[in-house]
Amino acid sequence: GGGAYGAAKAGGTFDLVRFVQQPQVLARIVSAVFALIVFACLVGDGYTSLPEDPKLFCIFNGNEDACRYGIGIGVLAFLACIFFFMVDVYFPQISNTTDRKYLVLADLAFSGLWTFLWFIGFCFLTNQWSWTQPGLVYIGADSARAAITFSFFSIFSWGLLLTFAY
Repeated sequence: GGGAYGAAKAGGTFDLVRFVQQPQVLARIVSAVFALIVFACLVGDGYTSLPEDPKLFCIFNGNEDACRYGIGIGVLAFLACIFFFMVDVYFPQISNTTDRKYLVLADLAFSGLWTFLWFIGFCFLTNQWSWTQPGLVYIGADSARAAITFSFFSIFSWGLLLTFAY
């Protein structure tokens, strides 16, 4: 093998094309895009108001927690993807096996946790959407469905990242 956590392969020059072709990097980019879509859908069209009342409410059955949860895990997932993407860039340059071990374990733990949180988010958003009265949502219905759909896709993209970290 390549030593502990690939430490024997540490060093060398950075090749962008080879880096982007790695399955883990592609999965991380896809996960970041999915998180961005969920976040953007909920921030952009996740809140609406009635014509007679200008107060905004969450389109998921008026449950503010549903919108907050989707926005929260979407933002944190996107930021984590950026962080771990940077770790992926610098990982070949790290020769200390202890540092490499902790980075791999952090990626493993975070990917496992976020796979679970995306599953909870998908179930929560789907449940709240099923209880939403169609007459209360005029504009944000497509964004709500997109947030639910990409929450579902995120379960698998983060599960794939979990597999690669393992």
